[in-house]
Amino acid sequence: MEKQYYQEYYELERKNWWFRVRNQILMERVAKLLKGKQNLKILNVGVATGSTSELLTQFGEVVSIEYDADCCEFAKEKTGLNIVQGSILELPFEDGSYDLVCAFDVIEHVKDDIKAVSELKRVCKSDGWVVVSVPAFMFLWSHHDVINHHYRRYTMSMLEEVFLKEKNGQIAYKSYFNSILFLPIASFRLVSEAIPKKWIRKGTGADNHVFPQESIVSKLLFQIFSMEKPLLKSGITFPFGVSAMLCWKMQK
Repeated sequence: MEKQYYQEYYELERKNWWFRVRNQILMERVAKLLKGKQNLKILNVGVATGSTSELLTQFGEVVSIEYDADCCEFAKEKTGLNIVQGSILELPFEDGSYDLVCAFDVIEHVKDDIKAVSELKRVCKSDGWVVVSVPAFMFLWSHHDVINHHYRRYTMSMLEEVFLKEKNGQIAYKSYFNSILFLPIASFRLVSEAIPKKWIRKGTGADNHVFPQESIVSKLLFQIFSMEKPLLKSGITFPFGVSAMLCWKMQK
């Protein structure tokens, strides 16, 4: 892909309302898990242009993995982060190398998600953490998923089942999120799917591109989605949402 595409995605990851709030929610959960621990060895898998890796540096030394070689080179040049080209299905690290292993909206991109999660666990230390987020509910499947090369969306029970294939730890935390906007987003996607594809302008279809970043609607969506942060931080979990997260505690 052209460098201009990666530049646009770089800006999207850092300015788009969904990315911004999602990343804040994920980092707050990581901070709660770590309970003040610092200087950790961290692996972040499927980093795209590196926004989550930049945020994870507050907890320690971050090594990032990106499958797309061109995106990997762009992100390294743009951010100065330690980004390695590689696959989640065959991580180029020894067993038990990292205190924290993250994969934010990644495992839905691979056919063998059981193998992917097994690899995340393999490179995690025996007392470490694996944290993932995924898109939720197959009935929300839309053109957005197609153009982002998703294989599936998850229910929480599906995600739990993938992690419980190997009895090497336990689920420490799980919740849906992006829940307040669930009904509007579900309605939007269902209506969008009913529109004949020939009526949709070429190059559109990803939810993230629907509203300009500085539009009033985007600012409103940011504020509404942000309302979930204090609720999740307080320990409240949501029974449904557009996304789901799961934290796995490795055990010896």
